[in-house]
Amino acid sequence: MAEQDRGSARPDGRAIHVLLVDDHQVVRRGLRTFLEIQDDIKVVGEASDGAEGVARAEELRPDVVLMDIKMPGMDGIEALRKLRGLDNPARVLIVTSFTEQRTVVPALRAGASGYVYKDVDPEALAGAIRSVHAGHVLLQPEVAGALLAQDDPNSGQGRGTSLTEREREVLGLIADGRSNREIARALVLSEKTVKTHVSNILMKLDLSDRTQAALWAVRHGLTD
Repeated sequence: MAEQDRGSARPDGRAIHVLLVDDHQVVRRGLRTFLEIQDDIKVVGEASDGAEGVARAEELRPDVVLMDIKMPGMDGIEALRKLRGLDNPARVLIVTSFTEQRTVVPALRAGASGYVYKDVDPEALAGAIRSVHAGHVLLQPEVAGALLAQDDPNSGQGRGTSLTEREREVLGLIADGRSNREIARALVLSEKTVKTHVSNILMKLDLSDRTQAALWAVRHGLTD
């Protein structure tokens, strides 16, 4: 649903700050080793379970959290829900395996910005981090289909009539995986204006995040 941009660091030029949350030390070490050679990505901390991950995310305020799903104690999905409850702005990229694919759907519903498989190519992982940081939703077709299959086709349909034409344009671009910056460029608007439109869309449709908004747009025919 989104292209993976290379080198899209923060607008202020600062590296993308990443928190690693995984119960396997060897996995965290491997991720850190690779990510620290990226000029635009900086690992600012680690955590070995969900509860520690939430605490570290609140302390460090990273841009992106790389979160394992299956961990002892608090798992990744519960940690994600806690972060959203705390209104933590970090974008969460779930790390999973093919055998855990069924757990991806609840993670996305809990507010994850996307997911990668544990055997992901290192360059693709860096690209995924850059992409979710830029505001994209990383959603593979098979998972989008699973999410849509679980939704009521009429859910939120009536609320869509309250959207303005401009909001419908913005919503369609969200579904295409565009970041706020890219939407601003496409519609010749300021990023601040786009953020306002996104907030209004979520409020009018009674949705909690961009992933749900993208799925709503797909279901109701706002994509090409």
